Amino acid sequence: MEHSTRSFRASLAAMLGICLVIMLIALDSTVVGTAMPRIVAELRGYDLYQWIASAYLMGSAVMIPITGRLGDLYGRKPFVLLAVVLFTAASAACGLAQTILQLVLARGVQGLAGGMLVGVAFACVPDLFPDRLQRVRWQVMLSASFGVASALGPALGGWMTEHAGWRSVFYVNLPVALLALPVIWRYLPHIVHHDGEEERSIDWLGALLMAAGICGLLLATERGQVHGFGNPLTLGLCVLALVCGGVFIWHQHHSRAPIIPPRLLANQGARQLMLLGLSTGMTMFVLVFYSPLMLQGGFGYSPALAGFVMTPLLVSVTLGSIVNGRVLPRMKKAERMIAWGQFGTLLSSLLLSQVGAGLPQGWMMAAFALCGFSLGFQLPNLTLQMMAAAGKRDLGVGSAMIQTTRMLGSMIGVGVAGVIVNAAYVRHIGAELAARHLTEPALVELLASPQLLIRQQDQATLLTLAQQIGVDAAALLDTARLGLVGGIHTAFLLCAVLAGLSIFISWRLPPYEIAKNR
Repeated sequence: MEHSTRSFRASLAAMLGICLVIMLIALDSTVVGTAMPRIVAELRGYDLYQWIASAYLMGSAVMIPITGRLGDLYGRKPFVLLAVVLFTAASAACGLAQTILQLVLARGVQGLAGGMLVGVAFACVPDLFPDRLQRVRWQVMLSASFGVASALGPALGGWMTEHAGWRSVFYVNLPVALLALPVIWRYLPHIVHHDGEEERSIDWLGALLMAAGICGLLLATERGQVHGFGNPLTLGLCVLALVCGGVFIWHQHHSRAPIIPPRLLANQGARQLMLLGLSTGMTMFVLVFYSPLMLQGGFGYSPALAGFVMTPLLVSVTLGSIVNGRVLPRMKKAERMIAWGQFGTLLSSLLLSQVGAGLPQGWMMAAFALCGFSLGFQLPNLTLQMMAAAGKRDLGVGSAMIQTTRMLGSMIGVGVAGVIVNAAYVRHIGAELAARHLTEPALVELLASPQLLIRQQDQATLLTLAQQIGVDAAALLDTARLGLVGGIHTAFLLCAVLAGLSIFISWRLPPYEIAKNR
């Protein structure tokens, strides 16, 4: 069904189907984030804490550009339907996991499905609305859906974790998926922009090189957290990632059916936007991923209270997106909206790097709200401007590259932040033990990991050990909390530095003309 013959009702219904898909992705990430400390505590897997997120990110990062290209070639509707079914099955598998390794594997499959959804869902909007001004207005629906689901996520995840167990947070995806499937099947049109059979192919060797580079990067960042980035194997993985990445880019210029068209790589504005996507992914994921750990492990908040305090961050994404949609068409230099959003991220990161356990919750919530409002100016504009740079022929792969670079940034951000947080914790607790001349092996082992701060059983064990050797368990716990919070604060300061660099880049983006169509 062509845009010219499609009714407003049909377009609205199609958009509602896409919005349900976006809600599925957003709800999963935010609900799970609040439950993470409890999951790790029950499955005894703090060493794999980052892997629960990283496995999802790796799967997503691999699938987003591949599915984006396939959507350009064959239409997006079949991939949306397949991805919703796979995502739902993987969510159920996550809820049934009995070990941390099973959960990581299920999250990896869930990430593959999530990457498929992201790779095609956002590009459905310009299919439905080729006019840029219309696209900006309808894009608000996606941003609002993301924001509403994200806003519900932390509080809902905290409540469900406390009252129904952490497994229930994965089952919350099931009713959303069951609602999304019939709406997409009935109302989302199957639009294909490429008609030539010679174009309907994909570079699978390039896909393999890209996957190898992404996996090598993830393994290097994860291993670097444990063994240091100077470790020979870690360095080898870094070299592997760089070599695969370089060969992939070279191959794209010589392939007859590249995943990422060289014309997109040659576009200066597209390169700047991909770099901004990388930076935004790093800052956003560090803030969203480590804030629950700071609130629960560092400040002793319950999962429900931590979710409540973080709610303004995700509610304000919707508010910022709505304001962005109203202001953007009226701006003479619309491309600078990203820079203003990055300025808000800079300020909010600085504020969050100073929060302490004694700070009133209202002030924390205000800092989270500013962070979310700022993201509302960045996320939709990165996608909109990349679509404009890519043009109609490469809408899917252009949109996918923004999502992919955000995923890569998230992977790098989690890895770097993990090194910072763990190093600060170990250094702080080590200094305290040395000052007290405490060398009891069981005590040293128990305090070696921040898992102590989120697992009640470990804290009970610490109390017993402390009584046996005559030390103050409460003082040791306070020291551990200070070490954890100090490391997270340092990671938030890194986010502020990245936001400052992003302002410099985004202020120099090429003009973005809303009224111009391609």
